[in-house]
Amino acid sequence: MRWAPAVVVLALTAAALSRYGVRVSDMARFCGYVVACLAVPGTLLVRALYRGDRSRGEEVALGLALGYALEVFAYIAARAVGAPLLVLAWPVATYVAFLLVPRLRRHWRSAPATARSPIWWSWSLALVVSYLVVWSAVNFFRTQALTWPALGASYPDMPLHLAFIGELRHHVPPTMPIVAGEPLPYHWFVYAHYAAASWATGVEPLVLLFRLGMLPMIAALVVLLGMAARRVIGSRAGALTALAAVFLVAAPNLYIGPAGGALVWKPVQSWSSPTQTFGALLFVPVFLLLSDLLENRRRNPREWLLLALFLAAVMGAKATYLPLLTAGLAAVAVAGSVRRRRPHGPALVALGMSAACLLYAQFVLYGGVRGGTTAAPLSLMRVTWGGVVGDGRPLGGPLTTVLGLTLLCVLSGAVAWCGTLGLLSRPRALARPAVVLTLGMSLAGLAVALCFGHPGLSEIYFLQAPYPYLAIVSVYGLVTVIRRSGTSPLPIVCAAGAGAVAAYCIRILCDVRVPLPDGESLGVLALPYAALLVFVALTAVALAAARRGALRSFALTLVVTSAFAAPAAWFTRVLPVTYKTPVNAAEDADRAARAQAMPQGIVTVARWLRDHSRPGDVVATNLHCRLGVDGPCDSRAAWVSALAERRVLVEGWAYATANLDRWSPGQVLWYLPFWDRERLRANEAVFAAPSAQAARSLRDRYGVRWLFVDERLTVPGARIGDVASPRFRSGDFTVYEIAGPAAER
Repeated sequence: MRWAPAVVVLALTAAALSRYGVRVSDMARFCGYVVACLAVPGTLLVRALYRGDRSRGEEVALGLALGYALEVFAYIAARAVGAPLLVLAWPVATYVAFLLVPRLRRHWRSAPATARSPIWWSWSLALVVSYLVVWSAVNFFRTQALTWPALGASYPDMPLHLAFIGELRHHVPPTMPIVAGEPLPYHWFVYAHYAAASWATGVEPLVLLFRLGMLPMIAALVVLLGMAARRVIGSRAGALTALAAVFLVAAPNLYIGPAGGALVWKPVQSWSSPTQTFGALLFVPVFLLLSDLLENRRRNPREWLLLALFLAAVMGAKATYLPLLTAGLAAVAVAGSVRRRRPHGPALVALGMSAACLLYAQFVLYGGVRGGTTAAPLSLMRVTWGGVVGDGRPLGGPLTTVLGLTLLCVLSGAVAWCGTLGLLSRPRALARPAVVLTLGMSLAGLAVALCFGHPGLSEIYFLQAPYPYLAIVSVYGLVTVIRRSGTSPLPIVCAAGAGAVAAYCIRILCDVRVPLPDGESLGVLALPYAALLVFVALTAVALAAARRGALRSFALTLVVTSAFAAPAAWFTRVLPVTYKTPVNAAEDADRAARAQAMPQGIVTVARWLRDHSRPGDVVATNLHCRLGVDGPCDSRAAWVSALAERRVLVEGWAYATANLDRWSPGQVLWYLPFWDRERLRANEAVFAAPSAQAARSLRDRYGVRWLFVDERLTVPGARIGDVASPRFRSGDFTVYEIAGPAAER
């Protein structure tokens, strides 16, 4: 009976994967790898190193997270010595140690103090995971195909993720596969995981990226966030409410129509950004360990070791977390020192560890580059403004109106997380290290998002990273003030319902549509938010007039206000799962049209090239623009390097370091021309005017051995076969081999 929730989730997941093209053999091999090579050895180590309060399910989720971290480190070492399957040495060594060492054998069983979760809690977690599986199937599996030509119409970043996996399958340290020789100063640890899983299971990286790889991360993320919420709030009911807030609550966007930028909150999990999900998962143990180490007087030295391991993993998993964590720990250190009137030793130690990892990541792992991030105050808000008014200009709007929109966006966040104010009813709770850490991270994230800009709007990730913990703290505040006020459940339910209904009514009655129609006054943008403030004020006055008691009135007002964020989630998260909205229908039609325009044969030719070339071979191609997109050349092309798993001299260059560093606010990154004109001329010469000299230039100067040719783009009369040997053709694509020294290496 206790295994029933997990069995139901597994059955639902298998059904969804089977529906969207995954073979049972691939599911079985990947599932076996995750269990035997990640979860079980990781759980054994967690039992030996971590004494914190946990249930058995939480123990396994922690073990899986630790397994991911150790797998990445093991794979980096194994791939560096040219033996990728040596990644399996770490789980084997773990099993041997826990079988042969007497003191470790007892960890094959959970400790007697390990709690069993109530059955309702297990089913609740299973329901959340099931919702996310359905969300994944409808919003990602349905639209991101595994086969060509529909595969070609995937999200623009997906081929780049696949190319990074191919690079990590064959090279450590990695470089940029889409522009051979360019560095890869990026958080690439998740691609190392995919590469390791591909070597160990034989499952295609495409299937891992588009279907399998993210699912165990999402499941573990749900369990660990529930554990973190229970640790902070102190009750499972409150923790379940916090989980609902994490995965369902969104900014209370009170406009009708598609809004973007800061008015749309990205969920903590993301299939289109595997680095975000991987980083989010690995950061939860950091939060849990810090909560234990900073709040408990009895500290286990082995927990500091675990913290160091997870900090090192987060360092290369997602770049946004360590800066925010360092800011949050600085806030904890200052607040603790002021409160205790002496230095807060554990906070200072944790701060030093975080700062050391941050410096190593920035100057070693990321090479000291800024990756396109630049000081650009209100850049995100200007992009949001362009979407709201409909002109699409990234720097549109005068300063005063952009500042007004900034206030509306900040107000949206304040409304969603206003429950934090409930901690004012118990100041000691507000001073807890976990709370101070969360608030410090959140304020730092807001500051970064408002002061810096990025060509891919990546400053949003600084808002996204801390918001699960802000949701937990907000629910903690609500639970605290409700408990202290003695408010019964019925008024709370009525207050939440009143807030939800009011949000719908304000949205419909104000009828402010975005983008704004021509001639519409800009002042209408503030109308629904002004109505929101009026409604909250009237609610507070009415409760005060009813003489419900100051604390009880305060609690109910916070519940009413917090409920405004739930309808926003319904519009942005839940409805797309239940039916096709007009926006989704338009996107589906556009995706279908792009799929019909895709050239044929690219997968077959790329797979042939992968099977008949060496990992160190360099490929030249005439395919530089994103497929199926009309207009100016969109340089986010990456399908050749993604499918062939080979470095390309010049394919797409949008996200190459040199291109990112040239970007400035107001420009569109993927429309910038290639910076190395000499390299591009040498690349194009062999396709536009084939000659022995052009082929020798590519071969001798750049080490190119293969030509991957889209025949649709060749100049009429160009005879590439005169200077290179045609080796394989399918559909619109041909592979040629350049003979000579490059072919002999």
